[in-house]
This record gives sequence, structure tokens and C-alpha cells, in this order.
Amino acid sequence: MSDFDLSKLAQGIETPGYARRNLRPRLLHLGFGAFARAHWMGYHQDLLNKHPELDWGVIVTDLNYNADRFGQLEDNDLYYSVLEYSDTVDHTRVIGSILGTAHPARNGVDGFFAPFLFPDLAVVSLTVTEKGYCLAGGELDMTNADIVHDFADPRAPLSAIGALVEALRRRRDAGLDAFTILSLDNLPANGKTCEKAVMSYARKLDADLAAWIERNVTFPCSMVDRIVPALTDESRALLRERLGFDDPNGIVGEPFRQWVIEDNFVKGRPDWDEVGAQFAADVEPFENMKLRMLNGTHSTMAYLGYLSGYETIAETIADPDFRTLVYDAMTREIAPTVTVDADLMAYRDALIHRYSNGMLKHRTWQIAMDGSQKLPQRLLNTIRDRLEMGEPSIRLCLGVAAWMRYVSGEDENGEEIDVRDPYAERLVFLGKQAKSNPDAMAAAYLGMTEIFGEDLPNNARFRKQVTAHLSHLLSEGAKATVHRVVHNGEALEEE
Repeated sequence: MSDFDLSKLAQGIETPGYARRNLRPRLLHLGFGAFARAHWMGYHQDLLNKHPELDWGVIVTDLNYNADRFGQLEDNDLYYSVLEYSDTVDHTRVIGSILGTAHPARNGVDGFFAPFLFPDLAVVSLTVTEKGYCLAGGELDMTNADIVHDFADPRAPLSAIGALVEALRRRRDAGLDAFTILSLDNLPANGKTCEKAVMSYARKLDADLAAWIERNVTFPCSMVDRIVPALTDESRALLRERLGFDDPNGIVGEPFRQWVIEDNFVKGRPDWDEVGAQFAADVEPFENMKLRMLNGTHSTMAYLGYLSGYETIAETIADPDFRTLVYDAMTREIAPTVTVDADLMAYRDALIHRYSNGMLKHRTWQIAMDGSQKLPQRLLNTIRDRLEMGEPSIRLCLGVAAWMRYVSGEDENGEEIDVRDPYAERLVFLGKQAKSNPDAMAAAYLGMTEIFGEDLPNNARFRKQVTAHLSHLLSEGAKATVHRVVHNGEALEEE
């Protein structure tokens, strides 16, 4: 029996204001992780609550997400909870738009693809993280193990890209129309990135299928924003306290959210703009603002905060030196590279306020994951613009050096760092080879052109600054290095 008896939930918990029996499977999401559960599905719930006559139901699928969780979701009548939590907000809601699940480990290959063949399916969205697109240097990574498998056995793919192409093949062969593919991952030009991966794979696999996809599928870009930490024992306990029972699919996130979507859909879409989302002709300016100001400083804090012994972002930003570092990075180095119709200084202040939310236990270790995939968009492209402008990037280069120090695999106490990254084994090996020599370590990591390209490693100004920061991180530690940059930034900029 489901714990989600909506009539017996505590007063104040928001429950669906629409009848699920009226919904049809018109939306499908691939990648049922924490962010998807807390972000776009909340917007969709708001829209259904506002217009209960709408029939836009959701199917959730995954290739890698723990298959048992889907069983638990079904045990709970396909309901799950979201706690929006801050120093001033405490709001619990139950999401009810899900009509079914599909996972190859539970349903088999044909069962996984069955929902992709629903005639009314109009939009397939996905959150698979940067590495899920299987790109390297902007091209399809033909050495990626999942891609290698998928070319050998395209009817039973392991990658999200292979799955999308196989779903479209099955749909074409069944005489059905195509759908829009909507990336909700946190990377620049996510729609174009997804299109690049899908079309590259499809062209190598089947030229006729690739041509059909090119004619019939659109890949709108989107910018998404909401801080959604991985669940901890403490956040699970908060949910349990609000609900009165454990929800294995529940999630805790901040109240703030933002969603900007390129309005380019081939088969209609819900009017999410009625509940706070924004449709735009060009999403790139908003992506740039978010990736550089939020994600760039978030990653910088993650590496430096972890090395300094801070478990969460809130603990990190509570340190006055870190707060000043982040403030100065956004004000002096990042904002001058961003062109958008928005108040960047107000956005900066809002970000610092969000980082300071002590109710969210957003772990520095979690944010530090997959840094090799995040670094180019979050820090390196901003540095490239600063170099072209002839301006310094002292604080941004510190973020890059902190990443190098972190992925070397050993913290300041000589303890092993659990580096989670597609290149983890190689990164830790290079760090050990360098033996705490900053010149050797910087040279080794800058030699990874798949991350840094050909330009940055050959830029003397960039190389010198990163190496200098790395030297201080190795000899003095992260806290002392941050203090040095914060209190001597002007002098450093003149070097």
C-alpha cells in the first residue's frame, strides 16, 4: 500500500490540483535524477494546477538511475515529494504528473522503448550531465565505451545518445512523427550540443535515418537553474518529518528556480511561461550569465572549499575571504564578459545570498565531480575572453589551479580524495607523477588538450598565473592562498 494517501498528508503539504486520469503520455524525460525531480517537473506541476484540463502527462525513464527506485516510485503510486527549503521558506509539495516508468533493467529493451512510441509523445527531455553526451573536443568520442557498444549493438544502446537515435528509428519505422528533444543539462548551448551528438552518431550509423532526424527533430536550447544537493541523512530526516514517512524519491532544493527555453518545438509544448518559465528566441545570453557567474564561482568554491576542509558551499561562503573572493570574481572578472538584458550586480548579490543558505547541505565534493567536463564552460571560456580583452583573470585562474590541486587525488592532510571524473584515473596518475612540483603538475594537466585546447596551454600569461597559484596551493594550502589573493589582488593584477 502506498504511503502517499493524499487525503491523509499533513496540513500545508501541497498536493496535485488536477486529476491524473485526464493525463496522456505526451512528455517523456530521460534521466530521472535529483535535478529533474526538483526543477522542470515543479514548473509542470504548477501549470497543471493552474489548468487542470490539460492532458500533458509525463513518463520517466532512465538508463543508469537505480532501477529499484522506479519500483519504489511505482509502490508510491508514482508520487514523490519536493521540499523547497531555505532560511525563510519551508514548503513541501507532492508531484503527481508521472504516468509510468521505463528502465531496461526492469522492463527489458523493448519495454524501455515502448513509451517512446506513444503517438501523442511530443517532447523528450533529458538530464544526463555533460558526460552523457559522449563528446570529446566537441566531437563524438569514438573511444567512449558506451558509444563503442552502441555501434556494435545499436538496437540495445547503453548511452543516452544511442537511445535517442534508436527511439527515433523505431518511431520512423512505425510510421509515427518525430518529437522535440529538449536538453535540460547545465552546459552552454545544450540543445546544439545534444544535436551535435545525436546527428554525429546517427550519420555514422545510418545516413537515411540521420537525414530523417535532421528534417523532423528540433533541439531547442534551455537554461536551467536551481540548487539541488544530493540527499543527505539530514535532508532525508527533514522530508520524513514533513511527510511522516520515508520517500526514497523525495528531494530537497532551494526555493529559487529559473528556466529559459528556446521556443522551437515541432509538435507543440506546454505553456510553461504561464508559471514562471521564459520562452526566448535566443537562450545563449542567459546561459552565459548563469554558467559563468553561478557555475564558475560554484566550481571554484567547490575545489577550494573542499581543500580547506569545508563540507558545504554554505560553510565555504561563510568564510569572509571566500565571500570576498566570489564577490570580486563576479564583479571584476566575470560580469565584464557577460552581455545580457539583466542586472548583473543584482544577480551577483542574489547568488551570494543563495550560496549562504545554510539549510541546503550542498556538498563541495558533489559539485567538484566531473570537473574535466565542466571546466571549459564554467571557467576557461571566460578566461579566454579576458585574455582577448587584455584583462587579468587572477581569481578565475585560481579556480583552475584549485581544480588541478583537487584532482591530484590527495588533500592537504595527505588523505586520498575520491575524485569522480571521466578522466579520474589519468588525473590522479598525473598528479602522483608530478610529486607536488607545481611546474610539473601544471604542465601535465595543461597537456590535456581535450580540456584546455591548444590555445590556453600556449598562452604565457595564463600558464604563469595558474602555475603560480598552484605553487601557493601546494606550499601554503587553500585557505592561505585565498587570503593572499583576496588581500593582494590589486598587486597580482599588476604583475
